[in-house]
Amino acid sequence: MRKTLLYVHGKGGNSKEAEQIKPFCDDYDVHGIDLIDFTPWGTEKQIQNAFETLKREYDSVSIVCNSIGAYFSMFALQNVSVEKAYFISPILNMEKLILDMMKWANVTEKELQDQGTIDTDFGETLSWEYLNFVREHPIHWKTSTEILYAEYDNMTSRETVDSFVSTHQAKLTIMPKGEHWFHTPEQIAFLDKWLASVC
Repeated sequence: MRKTLLYVHGKGGNSKEAEQIKPFCDDYDVHGIDLIDFTPWGTEKQIQNAFETLKREYDSVSIVCNSIGAYFSMFALQNVSVEKAYFISPILNMEKLILDMMKWANVTEKELQDQGTIDTDFGETLSWEYLNFVREHPIHWKTSTEILYAEYDNMTSRETVDSFVSTHQAKLTIMPKGEHWFHTPEQIAFLDKWLASVC
């Protein structure tokens, strides 16, 4: 059986990160895409088209997603047959993340509604359109999912990831003292070991 993984990167990432996965998932061909947009409505068709292209070539298509790439992929692929999902530091509840960022920036919903978009001191732009879109398009994810989560993830709370695991077909692995972005030698080694164990 021919199997493949589609890699969907997070913010600041790119398709070349898929190369780091190949040595640990050697039963799969690995393909990556470079996202051209960073909204769920802007990435939907790109992810769907990449997935459907692989579906025509392979017997089994799974996904590996990093950070916000997990949210985009769940939104885009929730109604198709994905063999399995592997999420690294995933964004699992986008509404909660936006509301958390609004708290960090001391921005109210009324202020965001009135202004439309608000730039923050931590480099993110809050968007009333984005918040409304997320609320109006809940995700119904049915794919069996492996999650690698860092203890000190500042983007997704432990409460959020535990809630996701308890309500989905998901298995959780936690890196003690890890961060949202796996980038130190110790963190990368933990990530590599996780990939080798789940792929």
